Order: sequence, then C-alpha cells, then structure tokens
Amino acid sequence: MWCVTHSSLRSCAPMIVRAKCLAAFPLTTTDVADPKVTERVLRIRLQLSIQSGGWPQARQLRKLATAAFSAARTALALSPGETELSLLFTDDAAIRKLNAEWRDKDKPTNVLSFPAFLSKKNRPTPALLGDIVLAIETVRREAEDEGKLFESHLSHLLVHGFLHLLGYDHETEAEALEME
Repeated sequence: MWCVTHSSLRSCAPMIVRAKCLAAFPLTTTDVADPKVTERVLRIRLQLSIQSGGWPQARQLRKLATAAFSAARTALALSPGETELSLLFTDDAAIRKLNAEWRDKDKPTNVLSFPAFLSKKNRPTPALLGDIVLAIETVRREAEDEGKLFESHLSHLLVHGFLHLLGYDHETEAEALEME
C-alpha cells in the first residue's frame, strides 16, 4: 500500500491539493457523530467530492466513511472536539499525477493522505486534519485480487488514510503492525 505520509514536508499541503483537485467539484458535507453523544466524542466534518465515475453514490460513500471514521475514533479513544477532513474519490489517472508530484512515484496507488499539519499520534486532534484521495480502479482491483468485498476494502483504506492524518505511519514493521 502506498500513501503520502507526514514524514515529508511536501506532503503537508492540503490547500494546494484542495485547490488543484477539489475546487472544480461539488462538495457535500456531513458530520460523523451520534447526535445523542456529540459532547463526548470527536465530531468529524467530512467534505466529500466524487471526481470520476465508477464510485458508489455519494450517500453510500458518506455512509461508509462515517462508519469507518466512527469505528476508528472509538478504537483510538480520540479526545472530544471537532475536526474536518476532505475525501476525494477519483481515478487512477488523477491519483497517478498526485503520486508523481508529491511522492515522485509515477504510478497509480490506492490511497494518498495529505495531512494539514505534521501530526503526532496520541496528541489532540487539530481542527483541520487534511485530505484523503482514493482511486477507483486500484481499490476495485485490490478488493477483487484479495477476495474482499469492495465496501470492506474501501472502509479499510479510509481508516488507513485517516490514521496517516492522525500521525500514524508504517515505515517500520512495528508501525505497520500498530496501524493494522
């Protein structure tokens, strides 16, 4: 799995990515929180943009992302508060350009994470986490190759990208085990 990590200052440019990738596409926003317990959990405001075909409808993507981030938030026992992140659902061609520009890897990948700030795990969550970009062809191909349901694999990648925004990494085997 390839992703942009916080180890490079070049990857900490969500505003540039948002300007290049998201500005031309309509955003929908939702909150990830149970309205009954909003004061005791981290509220996550999602901006969702679908750039290419082949993705499920926005409603289904929002539902998957909400469930994935809620589970991660609970498992990590994140501090109460509010944060925001954007999701871009795109294709291999677009993510290949981003991967080449930000990681010097001229090939498509499944997910890229662009943290807004250099985060460290187990620290208070910033008001703006950053951006997560996913490529439909790679996500579908990996799910099929691994015998997984598309939705399950997508949920896994959403959490993976979310963990990177929170400061987690997988440069070492120990870090990779912790992320899994």
